[in-house]
Amino acid sequence: MTSGPNSLNLFSRNTIRPERDIGVVKVVGRGRELAMMRTWVAAETGGLVLCGGEPGIGKTRLAQELAGHALAVGRAVVWGHCVETEGAPAFWPWRQVLKAVGADPDLVLAHDAEVPQDRFRVFDAVATAVDRDGLVIIVEDVHWADQASLLVLAHLATNLRNVLIFATFRDPCPAVADLMRSAVRIDLHGLSADEVAELVGAEHAAEVASLTSGNPLFVTEIARAVDDGTWRPDQPPRSVRDIVTARLDRLGSEARDLIRTAALIGRDFDPDLAAAASGVPLSALDEADMLIDATGHRFVHALTRDAVEANLTTAERRTIHRRIAEAMADSTNYADVARHWIGCGATEEARVWTIRAAEDAVARLAYEEGVRLYRTAADLGDSCEVQVALGRAAYFAGDLAACVQAAQRAAELATTPEQIAEAALVLEAAPGAGVNAVATPLCDNALRQPVSPATRARLLAQRSHLAFYRGEQHRLDQLSREALELARHSGDDRALAEALHARQEACPGPKGRAERLGLASEMIDLTQRTRSPRGAMWGSLWRVHVLTESGELAAAQEELPALKLACDRVGGEVARWHLEVVTACLAQAQGRFAEAQEVGRRAYDRMRVIEREPASGAYFALQCGLATHLGVTEDGLALARHFHDPPPRFRLMSKLTRAFLLLRAGFREEALEWYRRSGPIGEWDLPAFFVVPGLVDAVLVTSGVGLLDDLALIMSRLEVFRGEHAAGNGVAYMGPVSLALGRGNLALGHFEEAAADLEQAVDEASQAGAPAFAAEARWHLAAALRALGQDADAVQRSADRAIRALGMTAFTTTELSSREHEVASLVAKGLTNREIARELVISERTAQNHVQHILTKLGFRTRSQIAAWMSTRPSTPADG
Repeated sequence: MTSGPNSLNLFSRNTIRPERDIGVVKVVGRGRELAMMRTWVAAETGGLVLCGGEPGIGKTRLAQELAGHALAVGRAVVWGHCVETEGAPAFWPWRQVLKAVGADPDLVLAHDAEVPQDRFRVFDAVATAVDRDGLVIIVEDVHWADQASLLVLAHLATNLRNVLIFATFRDPCPAVADLMRSAVRIDLHGLSADEVAELVGAEHAAEVASLTSGNPLFVTEIARAVDDGTWRPDQPPRSVRDIVTARLDRLGSEARDLIRTAALIGRDFDPDLAAAASGVPLSALDEADMLIDATGHRFVHALTRDAVEANLTTAERRTIHRRIAEAMADSTNYADVARHWIGCGATEEARVWTIRAAEDAVARLAYEEGVRLYRTAADLGDSCEVQVALGRAAYFAGDLAACVQAAQRAAELATTPEQIAEAALVLEAAPGAGVNAVATPLCDNALRQPVSPATRARLLAQRSHLAFYRGEQHRLDQLSREALELARHSGDDRALAEALHARQEACPGPKGRAERLGLASEMIDLTQRTRSPRGAMWGSLWRVHVLTESGELAAAQEELPALKLACDRVGGEVARWHLEVVTACLAQAQGRFAEAQEVGRRAYDRMRVIEREPASGAYFALQCGLATHLGVTEDGLALARHFHDPPPRFRLMSKLTRAFLLLRAGFREEALEWYRRSGPIGEWDLPAFFVVPGLVDAVLVTSGVGLLDDLALIMSRLEVFRGEHAAGNGVAYMGPVSLALGRGNLALGHFEEAAADLEQAVDEASQAGAPAFAAEARWHLAAALRALGQDADAVQRSADRAIRALGMTAFTTTELSSREHEVASLVAKGLTNREIARELVISERTAQNHVQHILTKLGFRTRSQIAAWMSTRPSTPADG
């Protein structure tokens, strides 16, 4: 088969990789894709484009065209390449991209991690480094990318607005499915016979198209084979491998050895390493110019490298791998060295280097790669130490199943007390019961071992956390006290930090406030010594929580700058979430409702993609706080109706909170159903930090639905907290306890007690700096005074002024007639117009007219708004 020299030369250049040739080579069969790229480049906007197809289909060539168009209009272009071998360092394509934009990869990617979510700091750092208007990033072969690199790609795709990312991949590639939600996808297919003819001439186009299925690389290689004389008409090549084999046969022995060594290094190879490992001078590469591109250190295509490797026997591979490994004795590319030792069958050397590679991957926060490498090391020779390290990497990767499995395996392999302890410390206490069911016996067994004071302190702190989530409140005090005492005397900063966390968790509520304030100061002092931003964040958070629960809202607000500084130093989405949660809580408490809504929603959106349970729980609590004065928002109602099943320790609180929100939204029967699911009051066991808020919610629910016997029981429990404020863990503020007691006494008809409670609530809310709660207390106080036959006009006017000024939309001063009030009360109970008519002995049309008049007078659109408004009215036995 022959071809015209012009078309052959043109197509030969079409596959050359160097960027200097971009823009001058004709591309055939990709008109639609080229038009799309020109549109993207001209728009100067960002986004992720995924370009897929089989090997050799032209993905790289299309990327080159994109780069050419971008450079022509003045947009900067940088490249990152994923490699086909398993020896590349973590974040390898992004290290290349960072270098290309002038950033130091070691600085951008250098972050310590204390919790799994700390890795988001790295993602943010990468995003900041490459966030340059008009930049085009091309990442090749993402099907070979490590998991950490894929996570960075997903992060950039959703967070960069003016950077265009073009990523190529081979089909099939499961990882692409997770990226498609924020990407445009291009699928490349083989060229048609006419398009092949345009490249190689019409005479043999049909034969070539049939032989190659239109694969551009194969078409190109056939054309080159004709040009270099390796084409045999009687034996046409069946694949690129056949063509490469023929070329290898034409090389001298030195060039062949050098190329084979380079192939086992990778598509991108270090020429000096290839020369050292093969013992062949680099000049031999000149003879292999049809296999190596113009850069001199890269095969023209991954399939070319694959074909060279496929021609090696097993014995040849083992020999070359050993030579490469020995030549890399001083390398810090541990994973690549390990790969070559594995390739030559040297088990012990492979294990040592694999562990080094795993440690390096975890240090770079590439936890998934660390898990993979530790598993490889375990296959080469298992040990307790390897399983402990595997478990910790899996925990940071968010793979709890692998973490549990590794902890159990580590315990089986442990032979010393310290190893038994380290195996137990792999698992951390969690809200869910599954992990704790494994962690608890491991921890109990480790505590029976003769370990060092610091290790014992850490085990006791771990056991205290487990007791907290298991509901073993009676054990928290002893476990956490012993842990803290041991840690203080051990001189071990890590043990002290863990013990401080455990003790802080063990002394919740009003009785523990003073001690928690001291623990916060001790944590801050510790972090000044250890320079731990995360410790400083926790110390500041604990101070804000204590001050909020003390009703010292202004003092808590003054702590926010220090907390923000600590959170900024920690970096990442989780630290920002902690800051935003307490910021929203304080805004809600102080009557800055718009700020609370905005910041709270931002916090929820930030965290729910990372850890859904804490994100939903905190936002759910905030919605309760806002519902008190604004009514129930759409978000609040959605959470009340569809809140996920919480961990066992928080199920009772979830039921009471749902009941409260549903009642405020006007769904009385649903609220009653959720309240009844909470079980007998005598069996209630609220989470320690939420006892006061939980009882306040219960008072408001039972008074609202008229369960007066239950209300009396709950009031007796809440009475012991008189003088306190309802705020749990800085997620929402529900006002002074005296306010809930006042509302409860109103519902019970104890008007004198109610008036005294509400007067106290006005004073306490005012002193706390919670004007909306002071206004609410005055509102209900006016009702109590009227019930006592006293003048309430001044109190009512004061309440109304504050309500209007603060925008407390759940309250209104609009007056209803007696009949309208009756109708509104029945609407609040969930009755239909027909049922209201039957109850009041009026026609259904009259009932409908009354409801419509109430909606118009109050400015509402729905019956649920009437019900929510009615729940703010003073409750008396006469109201039902």
